[in-house]
Amino acid sequence: MAAAGKKVFAVSPACFLTARSFEQIKNDLCYSDRPVKAVGISAGVSYGALGTTHHSLHDYAALRAVHNMTIVAPADNFETREAVRAAAQLPKPVYLRFGKKKMPHLPRVDTAFELGKAALIRDEVDLSFLACGETVAPAFAAAELLAKEGIQCRVLSLHTVKPLDNGAVRKAATETRGVITVEEHSVHGGLGEACAGLLLQEGIHARFKIVGLPDDHTVTGSQEEIFRHYGIDGPGLATAARQLLGKR
Repeated sequence: MAAAGKKVFAVSPACFLTARSFEQIKNDLCYSDRPVKAVGISAGVSYGALGTTHHSLHDYAALRAVHNMTIVAPADNFETREAVRAAAQLPKPVYLRFGKKKMPHLPRVDTAFELGKAALIRDEVDLSFLACGETVAPAFAAAELLAKEGIQCRVLSLHTVKPLDNGAVRKAATETRGVITVEEHSVHGGLGEACAGLLLQEGIHARFKIVGLPDDHTVTGSQEEIFRHYGIDGPGLATAARQLLGKR
């Protein structure tokens, strides 16, 4: 732990932080309303070849079910810097989720950062990629590939998984012809199901697909290899978009 005044950051590999310490996060941070920032590093499949035991693919699902917890997964260097600053100022518990590799520099339409408000990376009308964390870069790569085919895609960084930017999700589903959510997490209980639940409860009908890790033992390999295997890379997401739009 490191403390700066009343600001406390607890840092640990995400697979251990959110599983072994779940009761402490629930009771000591959230229920007790302590402004502690739980920082999960090497999240998702960052540990690659160490296998399923070291992959953090259930943290969104677990922590979304606990009230009073803000969940943030930055997409690039800009969002990482701004998320840490914003989390430090928020007098509430926050879960900050980071990977292991060097963060990219992504172009963006929105140049401001606000917790709970999605960042517009690319604004188009054919299809929307709603992604978080390290899957935003592959979503952007897919949008660039599809643009060469005349398919123009919106890309949103939903860096705050909870509270979700409901307005941005609604706009994506009603202003474009389909929505693909992308996350480095199980397809159960994460960003995709949060978006699907919102749209279904509000009666918004849209072509919709969740891309993430399946309910199975994860294959081993580097993060890049695992992403490619499950279609969480530019070509894989471009294929998913074509299928959703009926352009096989």
